[in-house]
Amino acid sequence: MTSTTGTTGDEPGDLRRFLTPLPLALLGVATVLCLVQPEEGAANARVTVVPLVVVTAAWTLAMYTLRSPAWTGRTGPMLTYVAVQQVLAALLMTRHPIFFVFAVIGFVQAYDLLPRQWAFLSVGATSLMINLIPGGVPDTSKRIAIAAASVCLQTCLIGLFGNVSQRFNERSEERRRLVAKLTAVIAENNGLHAQLLTQAREAGIQDERQRMAREIHDTIAQGLAGIITQLQAADRARPQPDRHEWHLEQARTLARESLAAARRSVAALQPVELDEAHLPSAIHDLAQRWSARESVPSCVEATGDPVPLLTEIEVALFRVAQETLANIAKHAGASKVRLTISYLEDTVMLDVHDDGVGFTVTEHDDPPAADGEGGYGLHGLRRRLDRVLGTLTVESTPGAGTAVNASVPAIRRGGDA
Repeated sequence: MTSTTGTTGDEPGDLRRFLTPLPLALLGVATVLCLVQPEEGAANARVTVVPLVVVTAAWTLAMYTLRSPAWTGRTGPMLTYVAVQQVLAALLMTRHPIFFVFAVIGFVQAYDLLPRQWAFLSVGATSLMINLIPGGVPDTSKRIAIAAASVCLQTCLIGLFGNVSQRFNERSEERRRLVAKLTAVIAENNGLHAQLLTQAREAGIQDERQRMAREIHDTIAQGLAGIITQLQAADRARPQPDRHEWHLEQARTLARESLAAARRSVAALQPVELDEAHLPSAIHDLAQRWSARESVPSCVEATGDPVPLLTEIEVALFRVAQETLANIAKHAGASKVRLTISYLEDTVMLDVHDDGVGFTVTEHDDPPAADGEGGYGLHGLRRRLDRVLGTLTVESTPGAGTAVNASVPAIRRGGDA
């Protein structure tokens, strides 16, 4: 059987250092006062007192002062110690009343060593000894009343304050354990935080490399491809000066746009088109320029209530439109394209549909490259959308065109969904 005591054997502080030697100190004081007191029969008292003092001192030293830490908090050993010590204190008081000085240690040790119910009984027993043994058993009603009142008052008051003190000590011990636990948790969290910082730095480096690769593909690579296409068309149109000059002007325009976009990408900023317009307008302008360059009609529609989204989300949707139009120009052979951006309650969707040749959708969802060149394509867009919790789906059938759908959460700028 175990108990929750007010103090533990490993509790630091002056109180523990004071309590440990106190019983032996009080026993020593009472013994000296007994031996030097010149009373009748003092010699006989020495004969009987000294052996009892030696036994009591040995018992206190073994069971309390030098007790095993394993006994602390265990009701059995501590209850045995307190009971035997009270019997020894009672025997000493029958030899000389001055040993009440030693007996009062029972008040202190009761709530230090025993659970509440046993501590209260121990206080009551100590109070009975101190009030009855030195003066003898009361033989008048007046003395009985005084003794009874003294015992009850001592037991109740000491029990009350002892109980309060024990509860306070228990809470202090609990706080000490919590502080120690929190200290350990904080130390562990600091280690984990340092580890996470290292991992975040490594992941950030890798993510930045991938971002730069995507940005280069979306800006420089596409721009250079468009310039080459326009220059090749200009070569073919040399017999037609007006047409030749038009293609050269398109190449120059693409070069300027690609240079500006590349600078913005390196600085990790959003596309220049989004600086000057909201997402629907930016996509509309993108589609118009694409149509003028590729001579393919396009239609842009916006449904719902357009709201300003987080920059990362708007950039992702714009890149979807940009990459999809680039793929259509390369592979689809379409005669018309329709782009629809839909603002729903908690989702924003971008649909791009063409009436081109289509293809058989594979697990990669990328249309086959006619020139054999690889690229990030739709796979890169899917990774971009993953970063903003979005999804990308592709539906296509040979001869029936292709539909690309991008869906992202409608998270507004400022964090309101």
